[in-house]
Amino acid sequence: MSALPRVLVAPVTVTPSKPLTPSHLKGLLWTDVLYRATALVADTTYRYSPTTYHPTEQTLGFWYYLDQHHGDVDYSQMSEEEIGDLYVAYRARATKVSAAALRPYADAVENTGWVHPAGARVLQLWTGHYALLGLHDPGLEVHQPPGLGLEETLEQLKPAGAVLDQRADGGPVYLDATRYGLPLRQIVTADGRPNYLACALRELLPLAPEYDEVVLLYDSGLERDYQLVARLLSLRGPAVRRISVSRVPVNGRVTSARHGDWHDHSFGALLRVMDGRCSPESFRLGMRLYFVASLGRGQQESFRLDRLVHWTVRAQRLLDRSRTAPAGTGTALLDRCRSGHSYIDPYRLVSSLLDRRRSAPDPGLLSEVLL
Repeated sequence: MSALPRVLVAPVTVTPSKPLTPSHLKGLLWTDVLYRATALVADTTYRYSPTTYHPTEQTLGFWYYLDQHHGDVDYSQMSEEEIGDLYVAYRARATKVSAAALRPYADAVENTGWVHPAGARVLQLWTGHYALLGLHDPGLEVHQPPGLGLEETLEQLKPAGAVLDQRADGGPVYLDATRYGLPLRQIVTADGRPNYLACALRELLPLAPEYDEVVLLYDSGLERDYQLVARLLSLRGPAVRRISVSRVPVNGRVTSARHGDWHDHSFGALLRVMDGRCSPESFRLGMRLYFVASLGRGQQESFRLDRLVHWTVRAQRLLDRSRTAPAGTGTALLDRCRSGHSYIDPYRLVSSLLDRRRSAPDPGLLSEVLL
């Protein structure tokens, strides 16, 4: 009997500075279904470490701004919307924080695992949201540093000719994959600040050789960056699969959370509207039916609360049908949801539940993967 394939699931992270929006929820639900389903057929690891991405200017700059402009504020009772409003105010400022000002923050993150109280509060709230949604918690509030330091990462990339380091001449550091038809991509500024891509490589380069397959899930707007990541990780041995999931439009527009256009459709607002409308189980399943099967990978359809309500009603019908279904039929379905790869395709799995020609869903599969 052969050993199970080793699969690493590595989605892009959400920085703890704003509320979860429909776009965030879509990515999280896709990842959760993929991880929990794949874990039934492979030796699967879910790597999602906010710690790894704290050193980016986006996060450290916000924390510096809070300390400089809001002083000794008690964040422990704030909502994520209130903290998100502060983040919007920070991103609206034209001036950037110097690398020297951020260095003590970076040192604290790297050397002690420090997290600003505002970030810690958001992660605490998200942990509660994960529980309500039935999402696997990969360690939101756990200190999980990357396996390599920044300089170690650059040194490991140099033998492959993948680094163009101009710091000696006062310039930045670039990833160089031009031999593969990909453009240069800056990953470290001239004054030493890493971006999220540098942080991702610090985390994934040492992990990749331990797995047969690495699955990267990310916003479709990051396609070029993740082509680079996939190319570099594949040099370490594993098969690398890329899954891009588009953001969810709201009223026909896709906007960044930095602009603050989320007040009526943050997860907190969604919960307030959905309260009492359905059971916890039909809410969890309905969210997956809507964000995975109905919205799919693309962004053709705007977020609609009435459609989510519709899918929770449909979810309850599926749950009722599953109670009389024979157990143990889920294995064959899982096998149909992978083709040429080890991971289970979330869309194929969830959408298959809606095929009226199929028998009622296996209650064990629903419980282990979708509730």
